[in-house]
Amino acid sequence: MWDMADQFHENVVDDFVAEYAAGRTPNPCLRCNEKIKFEAVLDRAVALGFDAVVTGHHARLGADGHLRRSVDIAKDQSYVLAVLTRAQLDRAIFPLGDSTKAQVREEAAERGLAVADKPDSHDICFIADGDTRGFLASRLGESPGDIVDSRTGAVLGQHAGAYSYTVGQRKGLDLRVPAPDGRPRYVLSITPKTNTVTVGSREDLEVDTVTAARPIWHGTETPVECEVQLRAHGEVVKAAVTVDANGLVAHLHSPARGVAAGQAIVAYRPDPDGDIVLGSATISAGLPANPPSQAPASTSAGSAVLSAGSEVAGSGSVPGGGAASADHAAGAGGAASAEGSALVGSAARSGGAGSSRGE
Repeated sequence: MWDMADQFHENVVDDFVAEYAAGRTPNPCLRCNEKIKFEAVLDRAVALGFDAVVTGHHARLGADGHLRRSVDIAKDQSYVLAVLTRAQLDRAIFPLGDSTKAQVREEAAERGLAVADKPDSHDICFIADGDTRGFLASRLGESPGDIVDSRTGAVLGQHAGAYSYTVGQRKGLDLRVPAPDGRPRYVLSITPKTNTVTVGSREDLEVDTVTAARPIWHGTETPVECEVQLRAHGEVVKAAVTVDANGLVAHLHSPARGVAAGQAIVAYRPDPDGDIVLGSATISAGLPANPPSQAPASTSAGSAVLSAGSEVAGSGSVPGGGAASADHAAGAGGAASAEGSALVGSAARSGGAGSSRGE
């Protein structure tokens, strides 16, 4: 076992905290895949003469080299692997992608493996109690500020730290002024510069254009008609995507809600043999489909553009397309961050076995 606790803490845990402090919503699993499993582990493996890293991710790599969705769509993890470069994919093997999770568990039980009945993991693994807000507060401290209305600028309540919120959030806002129509309000943006959380209606959440930075793109000329996924396990939306030196822009054919800066946008080409990953980038902003007629004076442009801190979207960036995302991997258990990865020589390529864990 290789102890990578220090690398894990720096590249995953510290990044996670920094991203929330900057008003973005990171994805720690994506960051762990990019910086730990397919950088730190892979680099060391290659230096020692190994050919590849095998993981238990539910995704497929065909003979054509394309990264595709798993046959088990409910467990598909291609979204959190889309940040990998061509060179990293060329040294990766995902043997579970052609099996459903139920089939994997059945085979594990037949082989007498203790993990056959292990519960699926859903929480951020370095936050054992699942209290993300408490975890962030212990590291960033309390920082009171205003919660304001996107259309009037009126102060509706107070927060103890803008890092406790994410775009699309409805619960836990503790607003003291009800909406005139009695309908729920949602977080539209977080602006660290003014320590302001801006809220509005469900309709105000809708965006029809997404801009993103640091794209990883796999050769398809753009603009291209495709489908995009805007968060892990989120629904797909048809879009026209363009990638150039300035980043990625997706014009959505139907509005999407809850688009948060710091998450990944992943483009797919539908295919009967498994949707193909075209590339990914880190979301900088979502441009509203229903812009407010009056932006509040207390929030800069961050509330008219659903950017969640996009004025600092460059910090904590991943060279070549990793989200300013943080990943769900183990902080105190950083040594286990390579868990689920197996190193193989060329002889194993024809039948590589991996672990059943692939977060």
